[in-house]
Amino acid sequence: MPYRYIDDIATADAAFEAWGNTEEEMMRAAADALTNVMVENLGAVSGKVHQTIHVESDSRDMLLFHLLEEMIFLKDTDGLLLRISNVQIQLGNDHFTLDAEAYGEEINPGKHTLNVDVKAVTLYRYHIEQGSKGWTATVVLDV
Repeated sequence: MPYRYIDDIATADAAFEAWGNTEEEMMRAAADALTNVMVENLGAVSGKVHQTIHVESDSRDMLLFHLLEEMIFLKDTDGLLLRISNVQIQLGNDHFTLDAEAYGEEINPGKHTLNVDVKAVTLYRYHIEQGSKGWTATVVLDV
């Protein structure tokens, strides 16, 4: 599991640190951490629905923020629990783009043991870092 939950960052919110050898691996781990905050068993989320997610930002660091926000939006509007299978990042004309392939299914309380409802990603302590061992992100979620 390339993420861990952090208990001492925010008392009323959920926080996690996600990592990977590449930026794309770190983003997939962060997406799993987000979904795992909402549903107890990630393995219970099957691939019945496929969704392409496209986000843009002036800052490379904010691509993950926008990806997670889009996953929350799709949960709120379409009732989807999603996992990310592929991420591609590109530099365009003065901005970055991220295209992600997601799979998942509609929330089914009979199948998915739900934990908490995530309302938003916050900028509080939001941080992405590239180090000698790969990429790490710290994210706090409003629940």
